Amino acid sequence: MARLVLIGLGVLAITVSTLAQIPQPGPPGQYDAALAAAPAQMRDGAMVIKWKADGSYDTLRPGTNRLMCYDQSGDAGEQPVSSQCTSVGNLDRVKQNKVYEAKIADRTAREAALTELEKNGQRVKPEFGSVFYTRQGKDAASVRLHVTIAVPGATAASLGIPDNNKMGGAWIMNAGTSTAHIMIPGH
Repeated sequence: MARLVLIGLGVLAITVSTLAQIPQPGPPGQYDAALAAAPAQMRDGAMVIKWKADGSYDTLRPGTNRLMCYDQSGDAGEQPVSSQCTSVGNLDRVKQNKVYEAKIADRTAREAALTELEKNGQRVKPEFGSVFYTRQGKDAASVRLHVTIAVPGATAASLGIPDNNKMGGAWIMNAGTSTAHIMIPGH
């Protein structure tokens, strides 16, 4: 009998130790800022991360779908209210962006450095067809949602979508580059 109690306590200790290592969801509302850009139907299953200046991140809440979200309010170059969600397949792309944002404060210089990476074939490509949901504004009253679809390397000829906004519908911005994405008017 004593042996069974000891075995039971050992199993319980191992279970508690294992559960303690798994990130647990926080209290309701804890991740509202990070999840603000997420589509409502994906919000509950989205992973929530916190980026660090060196491009690494902490997982604040594991996800059950492929969406990851992060609050970037207060980050260099970001508006006071700013969150973004995208596919976990874009972690390396976003990491590269975050590293360069931390390293080069001047936007023009940073864009030039990223363009150089593009020319050298070192620019990380986003996942084709993945969506970037970005919610930004100077305050709660001016926040807007911006939605783009990553189509690295796509051109007007390859997708049959214009590479400018003159027709008034969806169009490809930065066609032919790793940064190519479909702009969706009104979002």
